[in-house]
Amino acid sequence: MPVYEYQCTVCGQVEEAFQKISEPPLEICSHCQGHLKKIISQSTFHLKGSGWYVTDYGGKKAGTETKKKSSAKPIEQTKTTSEKSSDSAK
Repeated sequence: MPVYEYQCTVCGQVEEAFQKISEPPLEICSHCQGHLKKIISQSTFHLKGSGWYVTDYGGKKAGTETKKKSSAKPIEQTKTTSEKSSDSAK
């Protein structure tokens, strides 16, 4: 249930009330019996998870980069014994 805040127009006292959205707003101050006015209060919420901050976008995260290094050596062409014999015959 949401928490609503009301301020008295006579004494200035602020009251909080847990009310359903469908309930009618409070009208009478419990301290001085003056008229209450609904006020907008600061809400609290938390942004959880990734993707909410500028640093979460655009780049790769540390530790996830994979560098591709080729460990294979260049293949040298070697002549087979049949090629060697044909070359020596020439």
